[in-house]
Amino acid sequence: MKTLPSILLVDDEVRVIESLQRLLEDDFDVHLANSADEAMSVLAEEWIQLVISDQRMPGISGVDFLKEVRQRFPEVIRMIISGYTDSEDIITALNDAGIHQYITKPWDPDNLLLTVRNAINLFQLQRENQRLSVELKMLPSSIEEGLSEIRQRIKNNYDLDNGIIRGPDSCMNKVCDTIRQVASFDVSVLLSGASGTGKELSARAIHYNSLRSDKVFVVENCGALPDELLESELFGYKKGAFTGAGSDRIGLFEEADGGTIFLDEIGETSPAFQVKLLRVLQEGEIRPLGSNMRKQVDVRVVAATNKDLEEEVRAGRFRQDLYYRLSTFCIKIPPLSERSNDIPLLARALLEITMDELGKRVMGFSDETIACLQSYHWPGNVRELQNEIKRMLVMATDDYLGAELLSPQVLRAAPQEEEEDLNWLTTLDGSLKERLDALEARIVNESMIRNRWNKSKSAKELGLSRVGLRNKLVRYGLEKVETLELPDEGELQSTGG
Repeated sequence: MKTLPSILLVDDEVRVIESLQRLLEDDFDVHLANSADEAMSVLAEEWIQLVISDQRMPGISGVDFLKEVRQRFPEVIRMIISGYTDSEDIITALNDAGIHQYITKPWDPDNLLLTVRNAINLFQLQRENQRLSVELKMLPSSIEEGLSEIRQRIKNNYDLDNGIIRGPDSCMNKVCDTIRQVASFDVSVLLSGASGTGKELSARAIHYNSLRSDKVFVVENCGALPDELLESELFGYKKGAFTGAGSDRIGLFEEADGGTIFLDEIGETSPAFQVKLLRVLQEGEIRPLGSNMRKQVDVRVVAATNKDLEEEVRAGRFRQDLYYRLSTFCIKIPPLSERSNDIPLLARALLEITMDELGKRVMGFSDETIACLQSYHWPGNVRELQNEIKRMLVMATDDYLGAELLSPQVLRAAPQEEEEDLNWLTTLDGSLKERLDALEARIVNESMIRNRWNKSKSAKELGLSRVGLRNKLVRYGLEKVETLELPDEGELQSTGG
């Protein structure tokens, strides 16, 4: 049962005090006292939140009584009620006794009840404020400890030995070695590679392994905005600089002061904007839109592109001087098609992330699934792999993600474009019969995987008898993959993508 707030009524007139009690007792735990001494005894024994005292009492006035209450029980809210409206009495009560409310007789019941409720709310707010003030004194050390813990977790995620997923013979090892070498030096870095290869992940690894790791890391996709909006995002603006600029706003360069800014898709910027960016890199200063004042900033720039910027420079679409400013070090991120040995590790790590996102758990991948994932060329790179895993998890009804859940192009482990598929046929060696046999083996294998090695379903789908299908499986040496296993957690060299 909820405890009612406690109030104390002090008045030497029995009828008055009983009338007040009837009005308030439904909403409050009401205590009564006929004198100041009796009231002090109640205050000493009960947790009273509000005192309502009459002004005219024998022996002591209400103001003097509440002054004593203020000294001994300062947290208690004090109100006085009187039939006298002398202004001097009111001023004295408010100043000397710290009276919250001076109520005159006769009172309006509804107004009095509302006043008492507001006074109780004030008491509770004061108590909450005191509690928060005490906790606030303890916060600096606890906040610092919390921030240190968060920083360490973030650094661990981008640790070059334990943060970027790769196998012992991965081509990403060379990339990580270069990042380790470059990170601690305050130089610009240009990352190149196809979309979805992990350029932003590499940029974060550079930042969190640098001397700026305890400062801010900000990201801007330069290909997503027109020049004016990109300029305002990066350099900020003053109020009234353009329509809709209702207040000052700092830009990302100023926000990243002391830290690192990652400029993704830098190859998509216009020559006009490239001039402005070049000045920032040369002078280390920005000028917000609508301002005549320049601001110094200390920012490390890591840029990324999926274009060949050297070719863009030769074609006149990218400024040569800006290219050399950005490319003190150039690091090329390999596509996933060159990292097939990393795929089992990547797939399991991405599955863990996806299971946490979707709130759905499975045991892992079937061996056929991993084999298909390793055979596919992944034009969308790690991002495409992550989307494929998410799709499979949504569709899954068993403990393991089987190959039948894969998209058709992944299941076939063949290029998406029909023309490329025909090009694959032209690479086959041997006689016409040998080439047709290779194609037939591929079709049979795909059907068996899609039907989870159910021979009856595959035979019906292919228009064969079970005996005919069995003969082809033997002829082409097709059997269910049983030996490929995912590595244990201890074999993982990293977490990331």
